[in-house]
Amino acid sequence: MKKVNLAVVGATGNVGRMILKVLEEKDFPIENLYLFSSKKSAGSEIEFKGKKYVVEELTEDVFDRDIDIATFSAGGTISEKFAPIAASKGITVVDNSSRFRMEKDIPLVVPEVNGKEALNNSGIIANPNCSTIQSVLPLKPLYDKYGIKRVIYNTYQAVSGSGMKAIEDLANKTCEVYPYPIAYNCLPHIDVFLENGYTKEEMKMIEETRKILDDDSLKVTATTVRVPIKNSHAVSINVELEKDFDIEEITKDFESFPGIIIRDDIENNIYPLEQESDGKDEVFVGRIRRDFSVDNGINFWCVADNLRKGAASNTVQIAEIVANEMQ
Repeated sequence: MKKVNLAVVGATGNVGRMILKVLEEKDFPIENLYLFSSKKSAGSEIEFKGKKYVVEELTEDVFDRDIDIATFSAGGTISEKFAPIAASKGITVVDNSSRFRMEKDIPLVVPEVNGKEALNNSGIIANPNCSTIQSVLPLKPLYDKYGIKRVIYNTYQAVSGSGMKAIEDLANKTCEVYPYPIAYNCLPHIDVFLENGYTKEEMKMIEETRKILDDDSLKVTATTVRVPIKNSHAVSINVELEKDFDIEEITKDFESFPGIIIRDDIENNIYPLEQESDGKDEVFVGRIRRDFSVDNGINFWCVADNLRKGAASNTVQIAEIVANEMQ
């Protein structure tokens, strides 16, 4: 892979800093690195690979330079304004916001599932919702081998998904970010409520799953819950398959799929834990069992670090696909 000129928009935020950490861990081949943020954070310094970089204020003309790839993690409003500007300059944007995910001509990519779609872009590639990313990894081998009739999601999402203030709310037992205190509480309310009774987060999972698996007819429903955990999301997934299956064979299907680690030994109380996935890029899957209430039903539990695989690591993986194509 040749060295590329890379920009990180939202460099001082939780996800931006994690992107830089993952880039450093992976020794991503960077020729020149540019860090952008809001006016408030501009001027601060961030160390990367032993070198200090000054964060610049994001303005419309910052992309008038030789940049190959730009990662965006500064929210939908910033992405809506600045991502098209960057793309118009010939820069490939990997966007973490929800702004472009459901745009017809913008690929929504989880590299292990549909990585080739990243190359079918017109300048912008969308990074899916964190809970969707970890969920579609185990769904993909099931979909390809058995077919899927219906998916039911119930999520248990950590406060880090809401930013530093939410982490402080949990630690200090305060109530600044959510409508109720998150300490000692579970809130069945992530993002805003819509007219159909679902939250925006729930509809993201439903619509994004269909798009990533390329099946608009797939039946999907979701309930998303914020829980008093600092980092890493868990999802209970119930799937009704088109064909009959053997549990041991499905476990092997999961094991052989890239990015999945099995933790499923109930005799020894081994199952995926948010504590274990924290700081890792893999999706942990366990509690794999047949759902006897329907034909060809299966339940499993999956856990992943929402800041890494759910955002930063998936972004860097997409950037790697793009950079490889630049050879």
